Amino acid sequence: MVLQGLTAMLSHFEEVEIVGTSTTPAGAHRVVAEQKPDIVLSDVRIGRDSGLDFVTELGRTHPEVKAVMLSVYDDEHYLFQALRAGAKGYILKRIDAHELVNHLRRVAEGDIVIDPALAGRVAMSAAKISSGEFWPGANLGLTQRESEVLALVVSGHSNKGIAGKLVISDDTVKTHIRSLYRKLDVQDRGGAIAVALREGIFK
Repeated sequence: MVLQGLTAMLSHFEEVEIVGTSTTPAGAHRVVAEQKPDIVLSDVRIGRDSGLDFVTELGRTHPEVKAVMLSVYDDEHYLFQALRAGAKGYILKRIDAHELVNHLRRVAEGDIVIDPALAGRVAMSAAKISSGEFWPGANLGLTQRESEVLALVVSGHSNKGIAGKLVISDDTVKTHIRSLYRKLDVQDRGGAIAVALREGIFK
């Protein structure tokens, strides 16, 4: 329903041509391969899959295509993940149609676009980074939430236990764990724990 509404909304703008849509990463990859769009709009979640993983893979297979996240998640940690995955923009779904198209135009012209609602918090986070005040693991590229998940992994919690502690779903825990595995360049929990202890992230 959201996808249909977005498609209908954007179809009113002459400068926008929608060449395809998909509700799965695999389908999105097929559309990109066949249609070669300038920009791909993706959510942080694509059904039960990770839109961040999709954007990372898109950067490997079609680096010329610019990815923009359009999400309901008003959270700078998702923004940081999206930018690290290669996204050229992070926009909240509450934006109106004209603003969205304007942001897409800027991305097409080479800009990086961040929703104004998040820009202030990003500036504060940047200030904390420069002053050395940040969460454990930030220097390895972990978001604050990934750092929290890693701390619980080191403490021996299962995915279900982590979900209960952080009040998030099991699928979200799996997404965070996949992401931190990728960033730490490890394959499993043992590898993640080894890196955390080696780097002095968690004692």
